[in-house]
Amino acid sequence: MKKVAVLGSGAVGETLSNGFLAHGYAVMRGSRDPAKLAAWKAGAKGEASVASFEDAAGFGEIVVLAVAGSGAAAVVDMITPHIAGKVVLDTTNPIGGPPQNGVINYFTAQNDSLMEQLQKAAPKAHFVKAFSSVGNALMVNPKLSATPTMFICGNDAGAKTTATEILTQFGWETLDCGGVEAARPIESLCMLWCIPGFMKNDWMHAFKMVYPVK
Repeated sequence: MKKVAVLGSGAVGETLSNGFLAHGYAVMRGSRDPAKLAAWKAGAKGEASVASFEDAAGFGEIVVLAVAGSGAAAVVDMITPHIAGKVVLDTTNPIGGPPQNGVINYFTAQNDSLMEQLQKAAPKAHFVKAFSSVGNALMVNPKLSATPTMFICGNDAGAKTTATEILTQFGWETLDCGGVEAARPIESLCMLWCIPGFMKNDWMHAFKMVYPVK
């Protein structure tokens, strides 16, 4: 049984944790305050546990970073010794303020991304950007008119293969966009995804890459 650490006590962490449990993974959720996750643990179906960020990162063969973007660097700093050589699925976006006419603000510069910053902070970890361009309600087994596309990137080919296998289990097509620098446009997709939500209260949609008919 593969072991997954899901770091974060919010809705994204809960959705992905439940998804991994449903697919037979052992899941340990990490939090600054693990006691906050007691109710989730009590109701979880499968091999579920809770711990600190550091202990969860040590437990997981795969680590999922599902914290707020504003706190991601601090969490990575805490867990760096525990994630060397591991796949780290980075769901975060650098959201830095309320939306303006439906467009959220980012704290990163145009030619930078949050995942690039995290990869530099933990160079031995294998970060893969994933689950960052859709809301948590659609992250696992999305029921849409077509199979949606998850855009991923990262520097390690093996880590991206692992991410693709997980995404396939969770009901997604995957498009590998290359190295860590591709996190810049991928993170920006969250801005685009949020506009229908803020403008029309439409949060049930996802992106799909389409190709010419052969």
